[in-house]
Amino acid sequence: MSFTHAEWQAKAAALSIETRAFIGGQYVAAASGKTFTKLNPATGAVLGEIAACDIEDVNRAVIAARAAFEAGHWARMAPKERKLRLMRFAELLLENRSELALLESLDTGKTIANAYGDDIPGAANCIRWFGELIDKVYDEVAPTAGSAVALIRREAIGVVGAVVPWNYPLLMTAWKIAPILAAGNSCVLKPAEQSPLTGIRIGQLAIEAGIPEVVLNVVPGMGETAGRAIGLHMDIDAVAFTGSTEVGKYFMTYSGQSNLKRVGLECGGKSPNIVLADCPNLDAAVEGSAWAIFYNAGETCSAGSRILVEEPIRDEFVEKLSAFANNLRVGDPLNPATQMGALVEDKHTDRVLSYIEIGKGEGATLAAGGARIQGNFVQPTVFADVKNEMRIAQEEIFGPVASVITIKDFDEGLRLGNDSIYGLGAGVWTSDLQTAFRASNELRAGVVWINSFDAGDITTPFGGFKQSGFGRDKSAHAFDKYTDLKTTWINLA
Repeated sequence: MSFTHAEWQAKAAALSIETRAFIGGQYVAAASGKTFTKLNPATGAVLGEIAACDIEDVNRAVIAARAAFEAGHWARMAPKERKLRLMRFAELLLENRSELALLESLDTGKTIANAYGDDIPGAANCIRWFGELIDKVYDEVAPTAGSAVALIRREAIGVVGAVVPWNYPLLMTAWKIAPILAAGNSCVLKPAEQSPLTGIRIGQLAIEAGIPEVVLNVVPGMGETAGRAIGLHMDIDAVAFTGSTEVGKYFMTYSGQSNLKRVGLECGGKSPNIVLADCPNLDAAVEGSAWAIFYNAGETCSAGSRILVEEPIRDEFVEKLSAFANNLRVGDPLNPATQMGALVEDKHTDRVLSYIEIGKGEGATLAAGGARIQGNFVQPTVFADVKNEMRIAQEEIFGPVASVITIKDFDEGLRLGNDSIYGLGAGVWTSDLQTAFRASNELRAGVVWINSFDAGDITTPFGGFKQSGFGRDKSAHAFDKYTDLKTTWINLA
């Protein structure tokens, strides 16, 4: 970490925070003049009064984005030119890394170590990667008879609404806007109302990078107003959403009620993490499983919240996992030594604590944690003796709460692992290659990790099965959501 605790505190005190929407290349107030108060979840301090965008603001943003797309200054720009500007955009994220990391930490309660070390570089890498990719994506020529030529081209879909979550605000924004912009689309971005600050800030950085000023528009606001307006808008061609399954279903409905816009959904998860007695290193499995649920205070859609442990190692695993949880450093997110910060807001903290009470009431054994430290800080929590039918094992808690379920063997692990409405991720710890491949084949999840959890990089697609949604972020497959295939048949006879 480049700065001390005191230096981060000083930087935070000197920070100037933009709170307005970014529409048509400039920062503007909401048309209604309304705002909402954004608090620092770690301290309760007011960070600013954020523009509360509504239907009129979304309309203004879509009109600007549509005008940009039809003018073609971005959509028809040579891919190599879009590449250069996106790569410059990525460089600007890194040049402003400290500011963006502070905005992320103050906004969400996440640790400055994670924001500065992981999220901002990850977002920059994503934008750079898609920029580098776009002039290497080739169209196709179909294998026709000599009397005809058939061209198959991938074209930008038009105006895309991107509705992103609050747990990784800038990283998830990058996962959406990088392929959206690289493909030549225009974008209307709605950051989550709990974490709008970095989304607002990068509007100006995009202009500085040379992206035409009406291509990327940012409309902060409530989900039930600005988000709904994006979902129902007749001139938005596609929506990319990451968030809860409940809200994802709303966007499916909005599509049917409006113009049948394409919808890509990355929704909830309750990911199984299966630890078998033949795992190559129990300590490594414990550490990997701990970070799978406690990283980012458990506010991760793919978090390994259901840990299915084979009976012979169950007691030792629970003991070691509980010790790990008890030793995690929870505290001021601006302290580089802090390992787990605050939950995102009071309402969410109360929800997580209510699930801890539900777990106790269901008969699970509280092995570690289970209490509020203060404010929005909650102890890393481990439940043992959990049954897969319990609510804490089936419902997404989205907090630092691990449920350890005892299994007799791998077959039971597979059965219980798949016994969920979700299918985002899954992990298996084993020394047996046959077991690993069987897990990959039989677990119904978009990503299966072997002897790791939540590993990967920008080259591998991310997304879910079942009610975890459909469509993929990251990798070249992300273009599928933001482009259409066009066939041109040329008669040579």
